[in-house]
Amino acid sequence: MMTSNTTTAAWVIATRESRLALWQAHHVQDLLRQRFGRTVELLGMTTRGDQILDRSLSKVGGKGLFVKELEVALEEGRAHLAVHSLKDVPMELPAGFELAAVLEREDPRDAFVSPRFESLDALPHGAVVGTSSLRRVVQLQSLRPDLRIEPLRGNLDTRLRKLDDGQYDAIVLAAAGLKRLGLEARIRQVFDADAMIPAAGQGALGIEVRTEQAELRERLAELIHRPTWLATLAERAVSRALGGSCSVPLAAHGQWQGDRLVLTAAIGDPGQPQQPLLRAQVGEAVDSSQAAEALGTAAAARLREQGADAILSRL
Repeated sequence: MMTSNTTTAAWVIATRESRLALWQAHHVQDLLRQRFGRTVELLGMTTRGDQILDRSLSKVGGKGLFVKELEVALEEGRAHLAVHSLKDVPMELPAGFELAAVLEREDPRDAFVSPRFESLDALPHGAVVGTSSLRRVVQLQSLRPDLRIEPLRGNLDTRLRKLDDGQYDAIVLAAAGLKRLGLEARIRQVFDADAMIPAAGQGALGIEVRTEQAELRERLAELIHRPTWLATLAERAVSRALGGSCSVPLAAHGQWQGDRLVLTAAIGDPGQPQQPLLRAQVGEAVDSSQAAEALGTAAAARLREQGADAILSRL
């Protein structure tokens, strides 16, 4: 178990080895050094999600493929904490693991990236847009039903290279990743969060630990950014209530209006693009984790009232 003594052994962060994942791990490493005066090392790992690039995540096990190996490192004691993009963290963590902190969010919105076209509206009829996110697929189909939406896997640099090689007319990526890697100039358009609703947790970083590490959890809790923590709890509660995973085309995004959290959620059916998206919006004053999760549950119930279960059964 960790102690607060700055002379104790280094804390070790388990991380994927993509350029973005390493940026995120180094960011947390710097925070821990500054806040606690600790020696902090990185343990880079390649996950199954990084290795399987010829199939969509929904067909090979979901986003949990990006975190499983890191959890094994925690369980075996080779690392003390893992840093994740929160949108990649399954809604239900395995027994014995929990999120100790969620850091202040970067831009949660989606970005339109293209070497030739300045916006989604500027794309010609039948243009090819790359994404492997079912959430993005159903929303793009709703905004531009004439487009060809094609699968796109790989880390951020790989996706940009495929775009530059001419395999796509445009691709859609998380704005946060581009900004964190100094690639903001590649963004031609940032989607309005109401037009292209982000994924639950998008733009936020989560720190995962073993539940038994009580003292470490207590220290890391000092890093929690409370507005982000509550907003993402609400978003993840929507997804959890609807069995959310990368095989469910579900969006959920919370925005603060004073002390009131306004939560917007949507679900669609990629197999029936002619059907309109189901959308729900709820808002309440939120000042606790319980209130945040209750708001997410209420948004999910609104979607169910509109017929979400029929979509889920087809999926």
